[in-house]
Amino acid sequence: MAGKYRWAALGDINAYFGLMLDNVAGLLLIVSLLSHNFNFPVDFVLQSMIPGTALGVLIGDLAFFVIAFRLAKKTGSDSVTAMPLGLDTPSTFGMVFFVLGPAYQSALSSGLAVGTEPSAEQIRTAAETAWQIGICSIFVSGLIKVICSFGSGWVRRMVPRAGLLGSLAAIALVLISFLPLLEILRFPVVGLVGLAVILTALVGRVPLPFKLPGAVGGLVVAGTIYALMNALGMLGERSPALFNPSDALFPTHWIQAFSFSWLSAMGETVKYLPVVIPFAIATVVGGIDCTESAAAVGDEYDTNTVIGVEALATLLASLCGAVIQTTPYIGHPAYKAMGGRAAYTLATALTMGLLGLSGLFGYFYEFIPKAAVYPILVFVGLEIAAQSFLATPRRHYPAVALACIPALATLAVFFVNQLFGDSALLIHGINPGTLHNSELKTNLSTTYLLANGFIVTSIIWASALAMAIDRRLMAAAAFYLLAAVCTLFGLMHSPLPTSPILFPWQIAGLPTEIVLPSEHLPTVLAWAQGYAIVALLLALWAGYLTASRQTQSAFEPE
Repeated sequence: MAGKYRWAALGDINAYFGLMLDNVAGLLLIVSLLSHNFNFPVDFVLQSMIPGTALGVLIGDLAFFVIAFRLAKKTGSDSVTAMPLGLDTPSTFGMVFFVLGPAYQSALSSGLAVGTEPSAEQIRTAAETAWQIGICSIFVSGLIKVICSFGSGWVRRMVPRAGLLGSLAAIALVLISFLPLLEILRFPVVGLVGLAVILTALVGRVPLPFKLPGAVGGLVVAGTIYALMNALGMLGERSPALFNPSDALFPTHWIQAFSFSWLSAMGETVKYLPVVIPFAIATVVGGIDCTESAAAVGDEYDTNTVIGVEALATLLASLCGAVIQTTPYIGHPAYKAMGGRAAYTLATALTMGLLGLSGLFGYFYEFIPKAAVYPILVFVGLEIAAQSFLATPRRHYPAVALACIPALATLAVFFVNQLFGDSALLIHGINPGTLHNSELKTNLSTTYLLANGFIVTSIIWASALAMAIDRRLMAAAAFYLLAAVCTLFGLMHSPLPTSPILFPWQIAGLPTEIVLPSEHLPTVLAWAQGYAIVALLLALWAGYLTASRQTQSAFEPE
């Protein structure tokens, strides 16, 4: 007879620091990316977005803590490891760069005269608008997950693993690993040391002295070097503080989410759903994979329950003002190997709740060097990319690689936008349209088209190639036909910067604002026609192969 469930063990210490720091890095990422790339007010993010986002982790990890006890009682095992849950890193980048940031800039620029600086009130109003759109996005994500929790296997059957995981690999390599690396290398002595320690300990599985967790070891070593260099004046002058951390203590503005006034932004949110929906579905598939990986090491969780907890945590977090969805983490076997049981999820839940609701995270953001924390994100990106390949059949590796190409276009567009958005060029009226080199203008235009809706593009391209590899040409044709439809309505290859969902033609009764401007219709039709012709070609090809097999079998002797 099995003994009483040992829900707390020494290994929970290592597991706690790994899971907690991963989530803290996610919160740091939200604030840093919004502030550095979109000049989003830091105090607003800390007072409005962080509390609800942290509450999502609190809710989810507490639920998995309880479910671990249920599984232990059901199986009689005294060594059940709770399923880890945290902020979804890929959709953190997606929400910041393709929803929150663009929504903020769009709201800020509307009604603002060219060359004038926005007032504090205009900045606050734009931030409020972006927050409401973010809440709506996470609310929709939660609803999608609730639906999927009743039949999570259906999603897996509909889309090849190379499709969804390929898009995750693209985000992991291009956004999660590369962009934080820029922050890490701003202080190369600190960043390279921290990165080397974390990768050696966590990827190479080389034990640190005193059995320190790899994430903690990297933070301690890099943080100590940063503090010493800062004390000796070797880092130069620090940039002036963007806010006073004490102003973020005990935030209350997030409570306004309970008024449900954010529902008024649902109409504006629709145009961001091509980004939001794939991320939601991807976390459902990721949750299925997490459940299977847990079963492989002896913890047989119910798949629908795991997805249900993920859905509930995301949905409740949105009601509290969250802007990032939660998801089960793929690292369950690693936490079990550390000796973790259930205490580490309880400790992570309480820590995240405390940091978010008390406002103490503001001090963490201000004083902990990003170069010491961000190496954990590079590790996460590499792990996601590696898992994407490992969890995909070997024959589908080219499809996963193909999924990365649209994300490269997104990275190029990111820097092009920064370049042409610089005041040195704006003052002289220099933009992509004023360039003299026609080939460069064409290449930039094509890159923008490839980048817009890149997640949908990655999923469809990789899925179609995976079907072709398996010689399921009719299925591949269906994906290309889907690509044509998505292109027509702007879900991918939108010629407009904000990638809105629009009708390609004017129909009686349709408001003009949801119809594609006529000057862009030839470009959209060309891309859609290309996909449609590919679909037709593959369908005919499939018919030819079927007829050839039937003819061959008819002439074979019985």
